[in-house]
Amino acid sequence: MKRFLQSHYLATMFFLLFIIGCGVALNIFPDSEDVKLGSQLDKEIRANSKEYPILQGHPEVKQYVMNVGNQVIASPEIKKRGIYAYQYEIIHDDKTINAFCTPGGYIYVYTGLLKFIDNEATLAGILGHEIAHAERRHATTRITKTYGIQIALAFALGEKPSQIAEIGANLLGGLALLANSRADETESDEYSLKYLSSTKYYPGGVTYFFDKIQKEQGRQGGGTVERLLSTHPLPPDRIEHVKQLLQSMGNPQPTENKLLSKEYQDFKKKLP
Repeated sequence: MKRFLQSHYLATMFFLLFIIGCGVALNIFPDSEDVKLGSQLDKEIRANSKEYPILQGHPEVKQYVMNVGNQVIASPEIKKRGIYAYQYEIIHDDKTINAFCTPGGYIYVYTGLLKFIDNEATLAGILGHEIAHAERRHATTRITKTYGIQIALAFALGEKPSQIAEIGANLLGGLALLANSRADETESDEYSLKYLSSTKYYPGGVTYFFDKIQKEQGRQGGGTVERLLSTHPLPPDRIEHVKQLLQSMGNPQPTENKLLSKEYQDFKKKLP
């Protein structure tokens, strides 16, 4: 048995090294581990009301965001529906323009973001972007890379290394491991457009967000926009990529019945 395990260990190691050498994005976590990590993070976020103050007493706000998000989740392009949690929560922080998604589909939206944007299609595009981070498993792929082949081998051999218990805690260290690479952001933009193309929304709604971020960045020179960009980089080629994707989709037009600006402005009046 020992010889078999050693042989299996070596074979697995060579296979993983081959995969890594070929430049394949390796992720050794099964979907169930994404959900467990997300659930653990959700508990820690809810326990840390100072840093993550959950909005209280305004159920209509969460319901509105949930309704928009569920329109996106209904897209046939979503592959983890029924597997991932896809739950929404609102963080009451007007100074933070951001949203993020943990592994397993726990989505958090700041009131600062809700007040910053101007139409429902933009919110749908942002939620689609965050959903794509979960669907494409960016966080656990990054964790695999960060913690290295040792944990990958332990998982492959059916072991539970002690380091796994530390991952959830480390994830909340300023959400460092949830910070997205340029490649992750570009892929999430692409999939968000795919998701929205089968909904009632203008698929390029996120471009309104990009435009507003660029204007505010020029005015402020620091603060809330820079905190957003630290986890969601916005280089010019990312913006250009979205424009090219829209052209490849036949350049759909942003009519009011696809932007839903009036509905969104009415919603903003309900924000605390």
